Amino acid sequence: MIINDKRALAYVVAIDEIKSIEGYDRVEYARTNGWWVIISKNDNLKVGDKCVYFEVDSKVNASDERFAFLEKKNYKIKTQKMCKVISQGLLMPLALFPELGDADINTDVTDKLKVTYSVEEDNARKGNGDPDAKYKSMAARHKKIFQKKWARWLMRRTWGKKLMFVFFGKKKDNPRGFPTFVSKTDEERVENQPWRIGDGKTYLATEKLDGTSCTYALERKGRNKFEFYVCSRNVRQQDEKQECYHDHNIYWDLAFKYNIEQYLKDFLNEHPDLKWVCIQGEGVGSVQGNPLKLKEDDLYVFNFKDSNLGRWSSNSGKDMVEKWGMKWVPILGEVQMPDTMEELKQLATGKSQVNPDAMREGLVYRSLDGSDSFKNVSREYLLKHNG
Repeated sequence: MIINDKRALAYVVAIDEIKSIEGYDRVEYARTNGWWVIISKNDNLKVGDKCVYFEVDSKVNASDERFAFLEKKNYKIKTQKMCKVISQGLLMPLALFPELGDADINTDVTDKLKVTYSVEEDNARKGNGDPDAKYKSMAARHKKIFQKKWARWLMRRTWGKKLMFVFFGKKKDNPRGFPTFVSKTDEERVENQPWRIGDGKTYLATEKLDGTSCTYALERKGRNKFEFYVCSRNVRQQDEKQECYHDHNIYWDLAFKYNIEQYLKDFLNEHPDLKWVCIQGEGVGSVQGNPLKLKEDDLYVFNFKDSNLGRWSSNSGKDMVEKWGMKWVPILGEVQMPDTMEELKQLATGKSQVNPDAMREGLVYRSLDGSDSFKNVSREYLLKHNG
């Protein structure tokens, strides 16, 4: 769930529904929002009870004895099929966490319970950046000095790192952040917005690709002066040599492949009234285990934005980037919300239009005016790749 513009991996919920599972007397099937989770009857939970919900793709604190039962699963929370049903996430009674008190519904407890992403790469890729980035950059330039015992001792202390930066740091070591004029790409899961079901609205459905989020923006800084931003989901990539979470900097590689900076510059020169222009998309290929089985890295754009109009319609954005030789995410067409969550979840599963030999990760639904969107991730995809 996205809480205060941040992905929450653990948060307080209430149980909305409980069903029995035929043939299994020790467990029950509980629903919170749109998530169905197997729970133990020993927990004596009932509808309305407060719980902590741990989302799929999360990892709980291994040193916390309350999670000892997850040791064989390496403390990871995944989509599972057991007792003939699909269970997503983990529900535990709020009473087991006295440090949380009587927390309100939708309180983010990710940090308090030391919950992280289950995949280490995601902790960096989806995080808010490395607070020690400037110190690491400084140390990389002075390897011999920072290998010395006294330097390592200082770098283990906050005041020591600041002191070393006074003598050895440079302005370029302090990375500039994600552009403030562009919103980050992070769609909410439909399971966290069950009120959408049966809303009667029509949405444009596009394929959700399993890769890494890429943002490219160009900001006008003066007459014939521009600043080019290359970013992952949350972190600006200063240049192609910057270490990221992959064995190569796919963000800059794709920028070079499609000559993105030049196209954005030409666009701003053609529209002198604009302050900035931006494209956002999914980088796929040699990331996330290459689930689409592609032979080379590629970029599929899903947002085209400028300082006057904001986000363009999908069709208009698609026409523009295709003129530049780029690809837009596959558009499946207009759809109306079904009447049940189960119907919607079944629609998520199918073959990818990028590669029909691969399963698609799911679908993204966007209102026809482009102002509202959410994602519907395939449960079968999660079982195959992350279960």
